[in-house]
Amino acid sequence: MMSRDTQSLTIAIFSAIVGGVYALYRKATRISVAHVRGPPAESFTLGNLPNLFQSQVGDADFKYQKEYGDIVRIKGAFGEDRLLISDPKALQYIFHTSGYNFLKWPERTEISRVLMGRGLLWADGETHRRQRKVMLPGFGGPESKAFVAIFRRVGAELTNQLTDRLVSSPDQTAVFNIATWLSRATMDSIGEAAFDYQFGALTNTKNEFMEAYMGLMSDTLGSPPRSAILMQTVLPVWVLQLMSKYSNRRNLKHARHTAELANIVTRQLVESKAEAALQGKGSKDILSLLVQANASENAEMKLTDEELLAQMRTILLAGHETSATTLCWVVLELARHPVIQARLRKEIRETEAAIHARGGSDFTASDLDGMPYLNAVLKESMRFHPAVYHNYRQAVKDDVLPLSQPITTTTGEIVSKLPIPKGLKVILSIAGYNRNREVFGEDADVFNPERWFRDFGEKKGPNVGVYGNLLTFAGGVRTCIGWRFALYEVQALTVEIINNFELGLTPEIERLRREACLVMIPTLEGEQLKGENLPLKLTFAPRD
Repeated sequence: MMSRDTQSLTIAIFSAIVGGVYALYRKATRISVAHVRGPPAESFTLGNLPNLFQSQVGDADFKYQKEYGDIVRIKGAFGEDRLLISDPKALQYIFHTSGYNFLKWPERTEISRVLMGRGLLWADGETHRRQRKVMLPGFGGPESKAFVAIFRRVGAELTNQLTDRLVSSPDQTAVFNIATWLSRATMDSIGEAAFDYQFGALTNTKNEFMEAYMGLMSDTLGSPPRSAILMQTVLPVWVLQLMSKYSNRRNLKHARHTAELANIVTRQLVESKAEAALQGKGSKDILSLLVQANASENAEMKLTDEELLAQMRTILLAGHETSATTLCWVVLELARHPVIQARLRKEIRETEAAIHARGGSDFTASDLDGMPYLNAVLKESMRFHPAVYHNYRQAVKDDVLPLSQPITTTTGEIVSKLPIPKGLKVILSIAGYNRNREVFGEDADVFNPERWFRDFGEKKGPNVGVYGNLLTFAGGVRTCIGWRFALYEVQALTVEIINNFELGLTPEIERLRREACLVMIPTLEGEQLKGENLPLKLTFAPRD
């Protein structure tokens, strides 16, 4: 008869054998994407991640898309399989159909928390649904249209500032880093429209708050070293949180300093708006509408004080940075294409004449919406240069991705649906989708506003994006809440700039980079640490 110790040992050995057999069974039967075609890993340690995170926006996406198609298997750290997706039907499924069954990568949410707090861009699942519900009243169509007058006033101030510098320049021609001016303009627009607050970014170039935000994205996220990519990939979130809080690295100190300034300003604003709401004096800026909406919700749906401050920081950074970046690429393409610039100016001047003829004094939201060439130029620029170029998601459960086009696997099998395992990390390539030839034509790699006047006949693919079927504003439950706000802001400021100034290229543009730092900002090769940099030549636009 076996002793108790022998029995225990036998049970332990048997359990280990059963556990090992089960683990092998699970591994053998687990869904895998290893058979999806993709590039060889650059290294076992980091896979293809340096290609994606250290290159300029879209370089890796377009290369892989051309060689392997719209579903590409890439390698993460230590041989982990991931997918890079630009297939329209798969993207529609992830953004729209699946709801919250694809959550953000935990390490990416930590980046959002450091920069903006636990707000809408950090939140996921039910927390995101609750936050979005409270914030929606500030971003509707009528509310966004009402801000056009503010955007036009800010545009007029931008014109005044640039004019003052041009008139004192030789031949009334000068080179401006237009990126910094557009960043200041969108900060003032956000300040007044979102908070009823004057940042004075255009008039006060020594503004500490504005200086903290300048270069924040490129300094914090631009051109990450391989060590940073590895840490972001393999370290648990709690370690990343400790690093964010205590590290003396320059970029993290910059992020913490900006967060401290933003919290001081936003806390004062929230308190003043809450007091005004109690006295029945609430105004129509976004923060006032948000405070009112939050007060009307039941206790379970309300935003906490921390969340309210985080929403303000999110609007400050994400709102002003993405609009400024979008405008940068718009004016760059207009400088590159003088014929397109001249045609747009002609439409602006004709609309302006019609406004004066009817007794109006300035462009309204209806006027901006009613300019077909303006909107074709903006759609094309947002397609060609999406401010946000990637979304990062992780499957909550085993799932099946529908595909627009069948793919051929490494084994020669042709599949029109792709099973994926729970936990799989996917990169949703907005840059790649926006250049998809099946959706946008065979000349998708060419900047051409005329494509928006084409008749595509019966050809109709999945409905993915909210504006021109682009993914620039994402889609589904994660559609950019401020996309209408941003669109009217970009429309209004583009009209102001092109109506008053003629844009030309400078030799430095040959060194231009599409810098990947959460948003795609223009920088110059060798000067990335200087942040946004778009040197363009400006002269006064002639009038008949």
